[in-house]
Amino acid sequence: MAASTNENNTEPPNASKMNGHTSSESPSSSVLQVERHDYTDLAPATGTRELAHSMNGFDPIYTDIVDYIVRCTHRIWDERDIGLIYTHYTHNCVLYGTMGTVYDRESIVRDTIQRLVSLPERRGMATQVLWCGDDEKGFYTSHLVTGSGRHSQDGLYGTATGKTFTSRTIADCMIYRNKIYREWVVADTMAILKQLGVDPNVFAEEAARGLFEKGVESVDIGENRRIIGQTIPEMGKPDFSSLANNEIEATTLEWLHDMWNCRMFGRVEKHYAPNAQYHGPKMVELYGPAAVLHQHLALLGSIPDAIWMPQHVCSNPCEEGGVKVAVRWVMEGHHLGYGGLYELGKPTGARLQVMGITHYHVKGGKVVDEWDVYDELSLLTQVKLAKLVEGKKKGSA
Repeated sequence: MAASTNENNTEPPNASKMNGHTSSESPSSSVLQVERHDYTDLAPATGTRELAHSMNGFDPIYTDIVDYIVRCTHRIWDERDIGLIYTHYTHNCVLYGTMGTVYDRESIVRDTIQRLVSLPERRGMATQVLWCGDDEKGFYTSHLVTGSGRHSQDGLYGTATGKTFTSRTIADCMIYRNKIYREWVVADTMAILKQLGVDPNVFAEEAARGLFEKGVESVDIGENRRIIGQTIPEMGKPDFSSLANNEIEATTLEWLHDMWNCRMFGRVEKHYAPNAQYHGPKMVELYGPAAVLHQHLALLGSIPDAIWMPQHVCSNPCEEGGVKVAVRWVMEGHHLGYGGLYELGKPTGARLQVMGITHYHVKGGKVVDEWDVYDELSLLTQVKLAKLVEGKKKGSA
């Protein structure tokens, strides 16, 4: 399942200044922002842009780190230059996905080929890229992609249905001298299955059996330290200094901790604008704090003993006004209740881990947009795997 690695930022504490701005300044006009621009503006066919910041060790085609992540993704996936993976990933790159972990570059090449064969008409459009770091310490990017296509080939998703689909993916990358050496990919596979009419239970069962036959078993974590013994959860303000680089990042992590770990869901009303829009798993679109609150409470309802742990945070001022903040996080707990994860069915008690990445657009101190990506298929697969392991134990008893 998804790895719960806790990676420190690649940048030192003053990284917000290294990005060329602080959280209160206007973004540099020379660094790419993808939200309001056509791809031909980002990667013009003729002419070149000036170098926005130092890119020592990177291919000369790239003018800044946003250009790097958007352009190389386009070249590999849309232009089908899969071989660029060899010059853009280290040989020992670790890729953490919601359905498992890949530990080498060649596996990434093979997986890319399989996905392009299964969905040859898929196109991924950069929605936004948030970043931090520099070319001396290394860069970190959080890349939100909206993918769409048509299921026109037999393969990973079964017999071709001819149906169209749209889904969201966020990929976080650690990059040094033109090569990605660590990546976290959260793809909303459940959204694709639902739109294609593929039974997620059958798909998850096959995925779980494949893991089971390889000797992978779900390991129960026991207490997750949200509540120790008979004490109450830690209600104080955690020290996020090792993650946050500026005030807005620290504030975001603090109210998220209050909401998820202290169960203070009233924070939604306090920190979201009245007209806030929520873009969630399975391509759900919700409006207003009440709807956002219920969406988050429904996730916790399925995993009522969950603890929420931030893994990384970065932020950038944006051309649309305000600041955008990217948070990579993990939730761990057990399937002990009913909630918004309807596909999981009756509570099983199975240990569950949710790896997610969320982008927030903050204006005037309030969240006006939230892009939340986690994969319900991964959770369903974990439930199926736990049942297989339980059956094995009963059979050997």
